[in-house]
Amino acid sequence: MSKATRTQGKGRNYLSMIGRVFRVEVRNYPVRFTLAFICIIVAAVSTVFATIFTGAVIDQCITPMVTKTTQWIQAGQVGTLDLSAEYALLGILVGVFVGVMAIGLTCDYFYQYLMAYVAQGTQKVIRDQLFNHMQDLPVSYFDSHTRGDIMSIYSNDVDTLREALSRSWPMIVNSSATMIAVLVTMFLTNWLLAICAFLLAIPTIFFSKAIASRSSRHFIGQQRALAEADGYVEELINGQRVVKVFNYEERNKRAFDKVNDALRVEATKANRYANILMPVVNQFSYVQYIAIALIGVGLIFANQENPDLFASMGLGTALTTGVIVEFLLLSRSFSRPMGQLAQQTNSIAMALAGLVRIFELVDTPAEQDDGYVELVNAKEGPDGNPVEVEERTGLWAWKHPHTDGSPTTYTWLRGKINFYDVDFGYVPNKIVLHNITLYAEPGQKVAFVGPTGAGKTTITNLINRFYDIADGKIRYDDININKIKKADLRRSLGMVLQETELFTGTIKENIRFGKLDATDEEVVAAAKLANADRFIQQLPQGYDTMLVKAGLNLSQGQRQLIAIARCAIADPPVMILDEATSSIDSRTEEMVQKGMDAIMKGRTVFVIAHRLSTVKNSDVIMVLENGRITERGSHDELIARQGKYYQLYTGNAIKE
Repeated sequence: MSKATRTQGKGRNYLSMIGRVFRVEVRNYPVRFTLAFICIIVAAVSTVFATIFTGAVIDQCITPMVTKTTQWIQAGQVGTLDLSAEYALLGILVGVFVGVMAIGLTCDYFYQYLMAYVAQGTQKVIRDQLFNHMQDLPVSYFDSHTRGDIMSIYSNDVDTLREALSRSWPMIVNSSATMIAVLVTMFLTNWLLAICAFLLAIPTIFFSKAIASRSSRHFIGQQRALAEADGYVEELINGQRVVKVFNYEERNKRAFDKVNDALRVEATKANRYANILMPVVNQFSYVQYIAIALIGVGLIFANQENPDLFASMGLGTALTTGVIVEFLLLSRSFSRPMGQLAQQTNSIAMALAGLVRIFELVDTPAEQDDGYVELVNAKEGPDGNPVEVEERTGLWAWKHPHTDGSPTTYTWLRGKINFYDVDFGYVPNKIVLHNITLYAEPGQKVAFVGPTGAGKTTITNLINRFYDIADGKIRYDDININKIKKADLRRSLGMVLQETELFTGTIKENIRFGKLDATDEEVVAAAKLANADRFIQQLPQGYDTMLVKAGLNLSQGQRQLIAIARCAIADPPVMILDEATSSIDSRTEEMVQKGMDAIMKGRTVFVIAHRLSTVKNSDVIMVLENGRITERGSHDELIARQGKYYQLYTGNAIKE
């Protein structure tokens, strides 16, 4: 693909993105946006009218008054000097001028007021759109994008877009409308001077384009360097303890100085070009101003010597002192918007860079869900089979409609999980799980052990359908997991992760996250079951204690106890415990284990643990290596076999 083709394609993409933003504005604020656009055009045209009035005042009022006064003086001041008609016309023109300027200033005020409102509203709409779409994205998106990168879209990119919407793009419309109106007025007044003015403006156009292009490139580089500096500072703030322990301060100072210097270089270049743009454009406009004045005076003298020639060209009667003054003002009105357009190029370039990132997120395909089997409230019918009901009964069933027209069937939610020859890879052609086959009956406790990277957590991610398998089948209560709606599937599962995620709010609200309609009594009962009630009661506000910054005002072990209580209150038939007690001391772990044993009764439980003492009582222990199940059996069976599990448990070498 040629460079020109790539440039055209990128230009079309930018135009498409700008069109999408404008559609958001028009759809959500049609009246304000339309009024703002009208006000922008009126404000631009009023500037041109003011210039025309200046020429009219000179030709129709000032010049006749000077002529009459000169003639009166030359006649020896005979009779009365009658300038009433000129004064009357001057009053009318001044009144019209003041009226037009008042309209222009009013429109200028209102379009800026309206565009500020529209820009802020559009910013909110786009942020809402980003957040709502983010909720529907697959887990794989968040695995491939850092939190800082995603947050910069919400803050930097959206804010840069707002700045462009409220200031830069209205200024571009205003400047463009002014230039068009000025150019049309010039050609209607005197086409020869108009051509001269346009030719004199060509160097300004090319210079502005060249400077703006360089400035825009460096402003975008400045944004990237700023993001890198912010990211480095954030990383070092989070890791201050490690920095202090390993005496890393001096090295970090040097590293930050390097990052900060890169930001300085880009910012200096960007602002250097931006700062020289307007002074140089102004100098060009002065040259243009003088050149038009000289050309205009020359044309006036030439017109006096050969009026017939100029009359045949349509220039004779129109070429007056007022026209020359009008053209001088019009030339200034033509060059000033060019400088304004060039100045806005930087803001537009940064806004377009932000738009690319915004729409990359918005256009990322949402998580696909082709499931049609639903989880419904049920009660036991006369024949022992589930019957769907509206009210909550504490019993659940799978509602399975059939595409062949046969009646809908209902299956009790029991928690039976089966893997049949499952292969999986996070990226195509790179399989990380090979031929995984396992059977977990309702109420069984299944443990996965093995070295880091063996695939333990990956298996649990497949049960949740955070990822879809490449080959094989997974069945849940003998139903193909792909047929179950993801929301219903995940509602039937409870997870306690190694990295505890709490949210800003009270402890009570965080526990209730597992069951939004839970009563206070249920919250306390779940906390007691997880052995979290004791430390919660010792807090100043108890269950109403506010958690801030993801619960950093609690210890890691306390945060994990709350996460366990949150899972307990959800009361799911299947539980997944991924290193759920890794941050709890041995004594607390023993107490928590008793509580967890209580909530695990009658449930299918998948446990991932590096401390093998926590999985000794599992019904089945599966040893994974390199994405394959190499051993399976109970603790006693695997110890007797003296294989890989024996080595992991005892630390002894495997006997040959």
